[in-house]
Amino acid sequence: MTARLEIDGRAVPLRVRRSALAARMSLRIDGLADGIVLVLPPGAPLADGLRFAAGQHDWIRHRLAALPQRVAFVDGAVLPVLGTPHRVRHRPECRRGVWADGGEVHVSGHAEHLPRRLGDWLKTRAREEIVARAYPLAQAIDRRIAGIVVRDQRSRWGSCTAAGRLAFSWRLVLAPEAVLAYVVAHEVAHLVELNHSSAFWRLVHRLMPGMAAPRHWLKLNGQSLHRYG
Repeated sequence: MTARLEIDGRAVPLRVRRSALAARMSLRIDGLADGIVLVLPPGAPLADGLRFAAGQHDWIRHRLAALPQRVAFVDGAVLPVLGTPHRVRHRPECRRGVWADGGEVHVSGHAEHLPRRLGDWLKTRAREEIVARAYPLAQAIDRRIAGIVVRDQRSRWGSCTAAGRLAFSWRLVLAPEAVLAYVVAHEVAHLVELNHSSAFWRLVHRLMPGMAAPRHWLKLNGQSLHRYG
């Protein structure tokens, strides 16, 4: 269920989730909705959970204030394409679609179409970068990829089905190149080990030596990638 929590005159969205693995009530920030998630263990009364959340105003206020600023897809915005800052330039006089050059991303056409065109271009770039890495890695471990989908996944950066279908968040194209490469290696390794066992992590390390740094970056900064667009 969803609710609202009043903090300093602001209605903060609150989403309630029950978890069979939770031993106690907890809160986490929902950077997608500028709100919070209340996690309840099985059997915990909802009313108790809402009272618990209401008693955490200071923590919620500070954590929401620490969220990165949202960056809209508009002329002049700065986007980190593969981790490198690029300024968005609207080029209404051109007919080239969208292209990157000299640290800028140029978007032609009418201004009202800029967000959609820029978003489509980023998704295409993400797919190109992911596909270029995934298939050679799968070949190196003698596995077949059944298909690759790139979409706006909210809860996971990538996934792999038992049938060998891989899915990735297009927002990885906004992360440093090594981070995107790490997530691709992670999901390709699931073609062999559909788990997170020690054998799985050994395989990820084999596919991408030095994976610790990009993995750590994603844990620290991944939420910021959802602040674009």
